[in-house]
Amino acid sequence: MKSLRIPMSVALLAAVASTAVAQQPTPAPAPAAAAAQTPLTPEQQAQVERQNAEMGAAAQQVLQMIDADRAGEVWDGASQTMKSAVDRDTFIRQLAADRGQLGAATRRDAPAVSRSQFQAGESVPAGIYINVAFPTTFAAQPQPIRELVSFRLDEDRTWRVSGYSVR
Repeated sequence: MKSLRIPMSVALLAAVASTAVAQQPTPAPAPAAAAAQTPLTPEQQAQVERQNAEMGAAAQQVLQMIDADRAGEVWDGASQTMKSAVDRDTFIRQLAADRGQLGAATRRDAPAVSRSQFQAGESVPAGIYINVAFPTTFAAQPQPIRELVSFRLDEDRTWRVSGYSVR
């Protein structure tokens, strides 16, 4: 999987995510909530909306790869933070076990995008993250559950997958 390059000002993203640097890792406020604290210009709001759409599409691509049993390719293109946390074989095995219990994805509704920023010493490696959560229905699970694809802005200013979970 190729790395993802998203044309988003790091300064803007940091401003949107700035309230998420507390002791506990918490998601940054949604753009509307952030606007209540520090108003975004119409141009910044348009950038956030554009980035939400781009990251939603990128997450959809990751999910299509996972659906097609190509988890190894997801790991191959992932952030070094993910690769340091879990080796390739474990990632593939765990993903297959989790998804095997659920069956095939039968429906994914519109994603919700959130932003987080973590500092050194927290439970997640320091950096800026975007999480894309889909309410997903699976063949063996009639009620939608959350499927989450996380991305990290790596040091080379490239967004890469940093995690996947289904709960």
